[in-house]
Amino acid sequence: MQSLSPTDSLIGLGLTVPMLQQLTQRERYAGEAVMRVTEVQRDAVCLHDGVREVLARVPPALVERLTNDNLAVGDWVLADEPATGQWRVRERITPLTQIARRTNDGRGAARRQVLVANVDTCLLVMGLDHDFNLRRLERYLALARLAGVTAVVVLTKADAVDEATLARRSEQAREAIGTAVALLALDAREGVAAQLLQPWLGRGQTLVLLGSSGAGKSTLTNTLCGDEQQRTGASRADDGRGRHTTTARTLRRTLAGACVIDTPGLRALRLDADDADVLNVAFDDVATAALRCRFRNCRHREEPGCAVRESLPAERVRNFHKLQREARRDAMNALEQREQRREWKLRVQEGTMRSRAKRG
Repeated sequence: MQSLSPTDSLIGLGLTVPMLQQLTQRERYAGEAVMRVTEVQRDAVCLHDGVREVLARVPPALVERLTNDNLAVGDWVLADEPATGQWRVRERITPLTQIARRTNDGRGAARRQVLVANVDTCLLVMGLDHDFNLRRLERYLALARLAGVTAVVVLTKADAVDEATLARRSEQAREAIGTAVALLALDAREGVAAQLLQPWLGRGQTLVLLGSSGAGKSTLTNTLCGDEQQRTGASRADDGRGRHTTTARTLRRTLAGACVIDTPGLRALRLDADDADVLNVAFDDVATAALRCRFRNCRHREEPGCAVRESLPAERVRNFHKLQREARRDAMNALEQREQRREWKLRVQEGTMRSRAKRG
């Protein structure tokens, strides 16, 4: 049997033609190996070359260069093994896609956090039980669209609801995401789940599972990979919420030859958008309907002749406005945020004074 070449092994791990082109144009040094990040730890990363997995340290100089663009699971890197015997990351290859969110840096400002890199498909996992939340699904879908990654909505726990609930919630999800996004309803424990996802599980493809805790991401990962490597836990009986059995993002290989990244549930999901106008990419139905508004600068609030409010569900429009406010707030610096908070306090005080005056 003919052995696989190193390139074949890397292609099976998700190395794409554009990545190969980057490597041919980059200066390489003796002993450097092309590897993929499969897990990020506190002060090290796990790397894989398609044949073996090693633990490597990340030099402080590289961490400093990547301050606002951190290494993430799915990244491709150049690494070597010096005389010390400890693998080290020499350089990160520019990622083709990144799924990122905004988090608070502890000083009131927003910080960009890359969740995963170089993925082809986002499986947006949501349970049909207590986990069912269309507004949260819209936010996850916006996250995928802002990253330019294909999204597939996977409704899990089809076995936990009756047929009427399954049909109703599937229809509600379809109305929320539109007809252009694939939608599947399944039991993540059954082998048929892998058959339904087969179009996105080709060799060398990379998928990431995103969703709340207890939605069934780890269960679906185990089904796709054919083992029980990722521990799962039952949801709480009272609210159906998960127990955070997945604590780190991990890249694994599926039986079909694709790579899948399981992720912990995100307690907070602020979109990676500096400009509120960028959200038009994620809310394309809003942008399309806005072309029919009477006024070109319509804000889709109380203006007459607003086609957005007339044609879209009120909850979706409210969610759009909410994400717009978050995007504008994240684009502010610390001084602007303090000024905005000062204005809000003054408005509250003025409103309180007016209420007192009316009461005499």
